[in-house]
Amino acid sequence: MGLHAKPQPASPTKPPAAPAVWPQALQVPGGVARLSLGPAAARPRALVRQSDVDVPVLVVGDVIEWTAIVGIPLAASPGDAFITALADGNGNGTPRPLHYTVAAKRYKEQHLQVSPRTVDLSPEDQARYERERDHQAGVMATFTELPAGQAQPSLRMRVPVPGRRSSSFGLRRVFNGQPRNPHSGMDIAAPTGTPIVAPLAGRVIDVGDYFFNGGTVWLDHGQGLLSMYCHLSRMDVRVGDVLQAGDAFCQVGATGRVTGPHLHWGVMLNRSMVDPALFIPA
Repeated sequence: MGLHAKPQPASPTKPPAAPAVWPQALQVPGGVARLSLGPAAARPRALVRQSDVDVPVLVVGDVIEWTAIVGIPLAASPGDAFITALADGNGNGTPRPLHYTVAAKRYKEQHLQVSPRTVDLSPEDQARYERERDHQAGVMATFTELPAGQAQPSLRMRVPVPGRRSSSFGLRRVFNGQPRNPHSGMDIAAPTGTPIVAPLAGRVIDVGDYFFNGGTVWLDHGQGLLSMYCHLSRMDVRVGDVLQAGDAFCQVGATGRVTGPHLHWGVMLNRSMVDPALFIPA
């Protein structure tokens, strides 16, 4: 640089991006609340009341800061809600409520035409559906500390299959003109036979062929965090198999109540279906 050269202004320093936390918080029906439990020498416990049952909540963190990751049911009413924090992992000490606010959210409506048999059920199909519903209720109540033998390094999930998101979480479904429950997962359109991979490490806890869901696999990722894969054409796992993130374990299909081949991907926290989009980058 010459003696008379003007000094160049220092380039502004861009602040480092804040580390992303997973899942992202969105305190609406079908969303997730992240509630601080503070420091503790061991992972504390937290419970949420659902249908007159105290359901355990997923807790992540370390001795400096523990966080409860709470799934908010789609049927939750806007307003005040709370979980109960326990002093330690054994439930000792005085329970204390942790309050949070559920904001209102209006989901879109979707009209679909499907086989009349899957809307107006025969007595035989109704009996089958009720058997399967009771079985799946037991699957959804699964709560294990570390199903794959180790803690999850992150709750950020991989998208299980490439493709177009053909139906989003929370849509109000109307089949053949008849309203039904809101859509409890994310639909990803892909050709039959497309491999599906595990979004996180987990253990297979259910494999079956069901009236509405068709070929179905459930994975347990620990502490009430489950994921579900429906309408499968092929299932290459058995109950008890342990998967690592990225392992292929089933294939896209068009089984059950569908209008075409796709993956219905559901994510469950404390027995509540929540939006899978909160676990993946936008």
